Amino acid sequence: MKMRAPAYPLITVDPYFSVWSTSNKLYESDIKTWDSRTCFLIGKAEIDGECYVFMGSAKDMNMPPMNQVDVITESFSTKYIFEAAGVRLIADFFTPALPTNPDMLSRPASYLKITAQSSDSAAHKVKVSVLASEDFCIERKLQNCVLTEKVSLSNGFSAMKMGGTEQLVLGHSGDDRGIDWGYFYLAADKGEVSSLQMADRVFLSAQALLDTDSENEMLIVFAYDDVYSIKYFGEFLKAYWKREGKTCEQIIEEAFQKYDEFKNQCDEFNKNLEKDAISAGGEKYAELLKLSLRQIMAACKLVIKNDGEILYITKECLSNGCAATVDVSYPTLPFFLLYNPRLAAAMIKPVFEYSKSGKWPYEFAPHDLGTYPILNGQVYGNGFKLEMQMPVEECGNMLIMTAAVTKAIGNTELCKEYGALLEQWAKYLTKFGADPENQLCTDDFAGHLAHNCNLSLKSIFALASYSWLCDKAGDQSRADYYLKLAKETAAEWKEKAANSDGTYRLTFDEPNTFSMKYNAVWDKIFELNIFSKDMWDKETESYKAHMNPYGLPLDSRSDCTKSDWMLWTATLSNDPDFFKKIIDALWLNYNLSPSRVPMNDLFSTVTSMKIHFQHRSVQGGLFIRLLSDKKICSLNKL
Repeated sequence: MKMRAPAYPLITVDPYFSVWSTSNKLYESDIKTWDSRTCFLIGKAEIDGECYVFMGSAKDMNMPPMNQVDVITESFSTKYIFEAAGVRLIADFFTPALPTNPDMLSRPASYLKITAQSSDSAAHKVKVSVLASEDFCIERKLQNCVLTEKVSLSNGFSAMKMGGTEQLVLGHSGDDRGIDWGYFYLAADKGEVSSLQMADRVFLSAQALLDTDSENEMLIVFAYDDVYSIKYFGEFLKAYWKREGKTCEQIIEEAFQKYDEFKNQCDEFNKNLEKDAISAGGEKYAELLKLSLRQIMAACKLVIKNDGEILYITKECLSNGCAATVDVSYPTLPFFLLYNPRLAAAMIKPVFEYSKSGKWPYEFAPHDLGTYPILNGQVYGNGFKLEMQMPVEECGNMLIMTAAVTKAIGNTELCKEYGALLEQWAKYLTKFGADPENQLCTDDFAGHLAHNCNLSLKSIFALASYSWLCDKAGDQSRADYYLKLAKETAAEWKEKAANSDGTYRLTFDEPNTFSMKYNAVWDKIFELNIFSKDMWDKETESYKAHMNPYGLPLDSRSDCTKSDWMLWTATLSNDPDFFKKIIDALWLNYNLSPSRVPMNDLFSTVTSMKIHFQHRSVQGGLFIRLLSDKKICSLNKL
């Protein structure tokens, strides 16, 4: 990867087990969780008696660093290469979060493979130490003491676990918070794992003596058993990997046994992704997608209910911590439609269940189901406060997502089970979607907006989506009615939204304004032909005049933008040059941004500074060009 990533993924399993490096070199700063809390992951190498640091802040350890000569980031791995004293040390972090394989992606285990090679043709002894602090498993250091315990593995490898003495499982929720229950594991196939006290912290330490001539590799497994993962309307749900009664010790044993198998599968996926992305948008597009993949996976959690049904829960990271947020699932969806539409269905299923339960009081769709990891009902906007709802936004999202998932899976399960809700939301949009009142949309950071042209587009394509769903359900008269309604509303939209130069407005009542019409991309992906195929040519051409160094502003109100909506707008365009301009700007933003955090999706197109949000699954929206090219969701309506 040629991009200097804003942050490099190291361990990326779920929202409570996601660890990153936020500096160019692995030893220039402390290792951090996705929300920038230090978690003290330290790597040291003693080469022929001389001690060096290769991970964690070398300055704080008063020890010279090895020279980092390269870092290579792929979809599932981040490989660092260091040199010092005649030794080349390779530290390869690998999380097998393969989206096509629920068993693999759910496993709470991540790897670090360390290889010591001679760079001067001489033999060298290298004592490697990797230390992980109690910050992985407790948040309340003053209130919660840590206990460590030796773990027996059937393969004879060394392992230990640590956790707080107080186990208040699912005892808190929130956004910028760490876990305070469960157990962190450290295991190694060589040497010994032990515990030690350093300053005011407990550490687990894996140590092994490597020989550059023979025994030159060690494999370390980091794992986390969170006991229970999600509280779902009073029911404590376990992670998917626990469904057959497996223990974390068994997961670690299998992790050692299946490393090569997992690596080969993930390498093959990475190769195919890179090929598809380069074909669609070039090498920079491929780099953006590869960097985003582990972040997408680590912002979600796959759990299983007592009745065997799976739910895939997103966390709205560094925003407000909401769980199963509808307008987070919406931009995330393209990634899962491409690689595992069953997970996409499991992502929106909780919204249907909540809406059907009677706990949600409104006729429109909800925004969220709670604050991660506790899902007891919507919390956004103080729960039921009407002026803080997103009625057109969320109804439109649910109808569009249901059509996309139904097409990608190839059956009508959701339509049959939740047909009454889908009709209810379609009727709501019939009344209020054509010209939305003063309300929020997914871009709520920009405030309330009346007569929102882009939001109206969402309603149009949602009604067309519902028409297709009715057709699949065998209700032709209803299908014809909603398709006609979508077309008539589209014709009115075109007239009311038009500027005098052939472009389209931010709001119906504000001439000479602009906004990204990212919601219109569904006309292209679904192949609905609600608008003519050349409808957006002048609109997207006009965006070039609004471009800033780091991207296209969301609309004429400010210079801020969203990474996902930039790619949706670029995909809407039929101009390859415009798509390239968008990719180049987004790549440059992440390459140069001083905001050293996992990929943030809201930033200034002038300064590249983060405005808000990081580590969110919405980067799944960057995959929309691949979704469009592969025609997975072509509805062939007309």
